[in-house]
Amino acid sequence: MLAANDFALEEQPWPQYKTDAEVRFSIVHNNESIFILYRVKEKHVRHVTTAINGAVWEDSCVEFFIAFDGEGYYNCEFNCIGTALIGYGTGRNNRELLPADVVRMVHVDTTMRKENDAYVWELLLQIPVQVFVKHTVTSLSNVTAKVNFYKCGDLLPEPHFMCWNKINSATPDFHRPDFFAAAVFEEVTSMASI
Repeated sequence: MLAANDFALEEQPWPQYKTDAEVRFSIVHNNESIFILYRVKEKHVRHVTTAINGAVWEDSCVEFFIAFDGEGYYNCEFNCIGTALIGYGTGRNNRELLPADVVRMVHVDTTMRKENDAYVWELLLQIPVQVFVKHTVTSLSNVTAKVNFYKCGDLLPEPHFMCWNKINSATPDFHRPDFFAAAVFEEVTSMASI
């Protein structure tokens, strides 16, 4: 269960991709939407992908995966300029990308600045429940799900793969629902943490 609303991505399960990037995120909901604020500090940034459902994982990218049942999960991926990819499926292969008009329902705000020898960027997401088109989610109150949060940059000068809940696999692979952690979206009458 997510007991607070501020977390660090501290797990780096693949030592060959070690990074000194700093990543924190906060998550809240208001019954109708999930709000996630990512705060990233890293030496290099890349923001090439501008097409919806493009290869955002090759850029400076943060990701949120969520499963509402044991059938499948959504992978919500965003590069540092807010370009989004959202898919659904049961594993890494045979994923179905959601239609562009559904992906566009996610509201994204981004900021970036240079701070000494690093880039500091923030990404604020508002993900309405209507994005989860494979499920009938009308309210998040008391909904139980399984989640994980990630940071990657496959084509950065120093590729890296960070996660919130540790993954045990020989090679980098975020598509591992067996390593998602349980989360309960607490009942709220106004904005509150999960």
